[in-house]
Amino acid sequence: MITNYIKIAWKVLHRHPFYTFITLFGISLTLTVLMVATSFLDHLIGSHYPEYKRDRTLYIQKVELTDSLRQSRNVGPMSYEYLRKYVLTLKTPEKVGLATLFGFANAYVNGKRLSLQTKLTDVNFWEVADFEFLEGKPYNETNLTNGDKVAVITDHLKRQYFDDPDQPVVGKSIEVDNINYRVIGVVRAVPVTRPNTAADIYFPLKRQNQPGAEPSFMGQFTALLLARSPADFEAIQAEYQSAIDRIPRPQTSGGFKFYHVNSNASTYLASYVDTLMGKDGTSYFIAVVVLFMLLFMSLPAINLVNLNVSRIMERASEIGVRKAFGAPTRTLMGQFVIENLFITLIGGAIAFLLSAGIIYLINQSGWIAYADLTINASVFLISLLVCFTFGLLSGVVPALRMARLSIVEALKS
Repeated sequence: MITNYIKIAWKVLHRHPFYTFITLFGISLTLTVLMVATSFLDHLIGSHYPEYKRDRTLYIQKVELTDSLRQSRNVGPMSYEYLRKYVLTLKTPEKVGLATLFGFANAYVNGKRLSLQTKLTDVNFWEVADFEFLEGKPYNETNLTNGDKVAVITDHLKRQYFDDPDQPVVGKSIEVDNINYRVIGVVRAVPVTRPNTAADIYFPLKRQNQPGAEPSFMGQFTALLLARSPADFEAIQAEYQSAIDRIPRPQTSGGFKFYHVNSNASTYLASYVDTLMGKDGTSYFIAVVVLFMLLFMSLPAINLVNLNVSRIMERASEIGVRKAFGAPTRTLMGQFVIENLFITLIGGAIAFLLSAGIIYLINQSGWIAYADLTINASVFLISLLVCFTFGLLSGVVPALRMARLSIVEALKS
């Protein structure tokens, strides 16, 4: 029976090409925007290269110091000294990796300046994040202890700096800010939308005097805490809070006298939202995203409801005949809903192809450096769910209205 409904729906599509075009245009445009938006959100907060372990990683992005009245505050990334005392001493995490936010440096090739984003990291950073090494390997504790001038570069920087990028460059020298570093490894570049791991060149964090040499909690470092499983998150957060509670107060950090310390080990989504919207904004952020998607779907769905009512009104005589022969309301409703879902899935297929093309153009455009937007399994399933929801929203109302027509009314139409 479902096969017959689909055949009828196919015939209906050919009956009025203009209505068909308007219907498919509205569905495909709406779903294309939603698919691309979902893919972009997935790109921002999902577990992707090289942060494949985000589902079991907590991030410490900042520390907030406030005065006794909580009127003045000092907030920002942490110093290495702070992390050494209160984060690296944590026992619950499997690994704790440290890295700076973006630093900046210059390199020159044939008189042309290359503006580079730099990052200082410890050894554990390379174990918490899963970088793809195209050549060589990361630096080790010996390199940090000895203060070796070594660096890991991206494949993009390799192509920019070296004359023959097809040849191995491990062991070669690269000059950055008038200092020569030995290239120890080459990794695939990371999109700039992943600030905890993205850079053009990575240095051992002990390559120079540490910011923590000054008596300050504030600096340029963040921490990535890898848990053995997400079930350990609460224990890690409790241990970190206990470490913060033991900080002597009041004391002075970089000339600022503080009485209160606030810092959180959060999931990536929570830390990302905290940066954008403030503390405890995760639920609000999710609610806003869901509300936006529902509103965005509902507007064209309402238009399609009206269009579907007009389209189905033409079939009133068909409904009257079927009712006269004993077709129940439930059967008629089921037919119209299946027809509408079929049409919606055709629009979804068109939207899928359009989305794939748009995502490819975004990745190739350089708008987001090293972007790797994809329609992966989760994005596809969400989009498929949206297709069905969209079909139901724009199909149930006209189907219910027409299925409830009396035989006389239907035959008169």
